[in-house]
Amino acid sequence: MLMTLREAIASDASEIAALVNAAYRPSPQCGGWTHEGDLVAGNRTDYEQLLSMLESESRLLILCHEQAILACVHISQNGDFTADIGMLAIKPSIQAQGLGKRMLLHAEQYATEHFRTKRFQLNVLSARPELIAFYERRGYQRIGEIEHYPSHAGFGQPLIDGLQVIKLAKPANALAED
Repeated sequence: MLMTLREAIASDASEIAALVNAAYRPSPQCGGWTHEGDLVAGNRTDYEQLLSMLESESRLLILCHEQAILACVHISQNGDFTADIGMLAIKPSIQAQGLGKRMLLHAEQYATEHFRTKRFQLNVLSARPELIAFYERRGYQRIGEIEHYPSHAGFGQPLIDGLQVIKLAKPANALAED
């Protein structure tokens, strides 16, 4: 299957929102190992949030097959030489095929090239040990920053008490590998 990687544009926002919400908060009958539907209720993102991202200095990379968006990842500058990586989402029906690793590597390479990044960081729900392990296998380490889930941020409402967000980071000279 021939796939292309490109920066998202405004006309992609609806399809990206559908992809992200399906990957993060699927209905119970949908598969995928990365979802958090049993931890957080509501949509992970929406059209307006994505348009705002696309209008900022950050970038949203998408992986496409023909016209269909299969995966995405968001990259934003945080300070002079740090890049935040987030909203890594793969279409649930094609997860576990290495696309998450590939998209993470693309995000890191993009941030290094375009933002002169020296450090990557990302946030993971504390109740997702399998996802934390995924990032740790790619060189990310817990840096001791833990926050309460940001219920006010419009990313959904926690279904469990005490849900926290853990920050992971790694130096840019340790790019993710396949």
